[in-house]
Amino acid sequence: MLQDQQFLRIPGPSPIPPSVQRAMAQPMIGHRGSETSELLRSITPRLKKVFGTEQDVMIVAGSGTAGLEAAVINAVMPKEEVLVIVTGAFGARFAQICEAYGIRVHNYEVEWGKAFDPLEIQQHLRSLPKVRAVFATFCETSTGVINPIHELAAAVHEVSDALIIVDGVSCVGGVETKMDDWGIDIMVSGSQKAFMLPAGLMFVAVSERAWDVIDANPNRGFYLNLSKYRDNLEKDTTPFTPALSLLFGLDQVLTMMEKEGLENVYHRHTLMKEMTRAAFHALDIPLLTNDTDASGTVTAIQPKDFDAEEFRKMIKKEFNLSVAGGQERLKGKIYRIGHMGYCSPADVLQTIGMMELGLMKIGKNIELGKGVAAAQRIYLEKGQN
Repeated sequence: MLQDQQFLRIPGPSPIPPSVQRAMAQPMIGHRGSETSELLRSITPRLKKVFGTEQDVMIVAGSGTAGLEAAVINAVMPKEEVLVIVTGAFGARFAQICEAYGIRVHNYEVEWGKAFDPLEIQQHLRSLPKVRAVFATFCETSTGVINPIHELAAAVHEVSDALIIVDGVSCVGGVETKMDDWGIDIMVSGSQKAFMLPAGLMFVAVSERAWDVIDANPNRGFYLNLSKYRDNLEKDTTPFTPALSLLFGLDQVLTMMEKEGLENVYHRHTLMKEMTRAAFHALDIPLLTNDTDASGTVTAIQPKDFDAEEFRKMIKKEFNLSVAGGQERLKGKIYRIGHMGYCSPADVLQTIGMMELGLMKIGKNIELGKGVAAAQRIYLEKGQN
């Protein structure tokens, strides 16, 4: 392989478009000057469209996990009760953050690899009248599941006034998101997934209902106090030093999304998901999730007759192709392919071709080209003209 050539197909960080790299290489500017205010004025209204909200989306220098923590400490006070829907490792992370702040957590465990059922959540909440917030993951990165977030708020609000707080880190920007229409109170995302940027920015959008709760909370922390970001954003600035280079890149990312069209962005992600899944169905290699629960941004493969880690090492050594392994209880049992952000159907075809060779190299008996052909057929049926 070429020394500097790599193929990054993990579910974040994802590849960065060349035009975004160039944007981030711009000379530094004063973070309190008019140029930064103009940059924020350019970004803010366009970011709202990606989240599907009329509310401002706050931009904070930090990781996606910082966004999850910000949602917790701003919306819930110590000793209050919350329900955390755990469909994988990142649902469990919400619970860990809550517990770190002395919040009483009720976990609702769902089998890893399956989406939650909103009506089951509703029924469970009937026995928990003191719950102040329900935490859920939109795309559970560790399993490749997309949860029915669009149905959650309606189900919850029939039996509870709890806030709906959602981790959208690994899918916002890659799948349709309608925060306002769906009744989501807090939506969190991060820069290094479908937003095609390096890690280092997190985004938080908050409903009016959630702001009432946040403003009444005296324990919002210091750096992650979302009220500070809201108040400063109204003046086209930030309360603390912004990650300017990433903001340059974000401005270009939003331009790229606009040129492609958000509906086309979402269609491309759905197409890549269906191409990837068709390939493994054709190769008779099991997938962790069913087709209904599958995410448009990451696919989890659960092999039965070969070692997932041996395969990952082979394709890394042979092609410098990186796919992710399993996490926690799925460690060593699955591998995960990211198809998000700066990724196209052509990339999927190339990736499947390399993986077919990798399978042959570790002794898996397959018909070369069968997975690629299945993915090609999906592209011909459903691809854009």
